[in-house]
Amino acid sequence: MSLTHAILGLLTITPMTGYELKTQAFDNTIKYFWQADQAQIYRTLSAMAEQGWVESTLEIQEDRPNRKVYHITEAGLEELRRWLHTEQPLPVHRDPFLVQMFFAGQLDSATVLNHIARQRAAHQALLEQYKQLPVPPLNDPDLDHSRLFWRLTLEMGITTEKTYLDWLDQCEAAVREMIEANAQNPSANPWLKDSKA
Repeated sequence: MSLTHAILGLLTITPMTGYELKTQAFDNTIKYFWQADQAQIYRTLSAMAEQGWVESTLEIQEDRPNRKVYHITEAGLEELRRWLHTEQPLPVHRDPFLVQMFFAGQLDSATVLNHIARQRAAHQALLEQYKQLPVPPLNDPDLDHSRLFWRLTLEMGITTEKTYLDWLDQCEAAVREMIEANAQNPSANPWLKDSKA
């Protein structure tokens, strides 16, 4: 996927300025699975305008700076539909904490447990953010066609965070079981030397 297609999709909802694309649309939806900053969005909009996929109109405002509002063109709609029909590869997964856990044998158990606790707090906070997003649940009779797919995407985020939290619980339990199993002879394993956490 490219940022281009995310922007095209957002512009099918309503015309927006580059600022609105970032702060009102992107940051409330797509940022949870595709990151972009304001400068990237403006650069991409410029390239899209050159491709003929978007065009802009200047709205004159008396009390505030003028607004450059972007609209998707028919060519932009065609490009979005083409991309939507394209089979997508599996994503490249990068998780620094998983790399930390892979090499956590170099750490004492208290440090590992602290890492796990911090990750749990961060993932719990993200899960709560997901739960607060204003998208009706799947069983809501007022869920319309577009918001059905927004909800399905949100369900993936919720499920992922719940799974990650379950895995963190498993990690903590495994570390504590190892500490307990080696409590009689802590000097035999230097990894457990600070295992009073």
